[in-house]
Amino acid sequence: MDCFFYFNLMKHILSTTCIILVIILFSCNNAHINNEEANIEKVLNTQVEGWNKGNIDEYMKGYWNSDSLLFIGRGGPGWGYQNTLERYKNAYPNKATMGELSFSDLKYNRLSDEYYQVIGKFHLERENNDANGYFTLLFRKIDGKWLIVSDHSS
Repeated sequence: MDCFFYFNLMKHILSTTCIILVIILFSCNNAHINNEEANIEKVLNTQVEGWNKGNIDEYMKGYWNSDSLLFIGRGGPGWGYQNTLERYKNAYPNKATMGELSFSDLKYNRLSDEYYQVIGKFHLERENNDANGYFTLLFRKIDGKWLIVSDHSS
């Protein structure tokens, strides 16, 4: 009888320990994911700050500085960091046309340790005509930094 009691006690302790370990591992994984999302959100917030200062160069720091950067907007797809920078500068030549940028309804979709998809809304508040739309961003972790490698805004 004593052996049976100790066997059940050990079985209970072992199963409880396993459950606790699973909870800890799940919490650690979620903390890692939430930390990555917070890092991506910092990139987006830095972009908003740069834009709202009228500084497109600062805004562009959130993008991958590569000829492989993909930007799809009203004018169709365009490739390359420099091309994207020039498109922004041509479309928004001054602070008045840039307006005040805000993002909302952000949805983060972890694709892998290296990639995140972010979907959201943008709003440009301007004196004469506001602009609104949606975007899908593909972030890639490059050299420890999250950068936009593909942007589809409409």
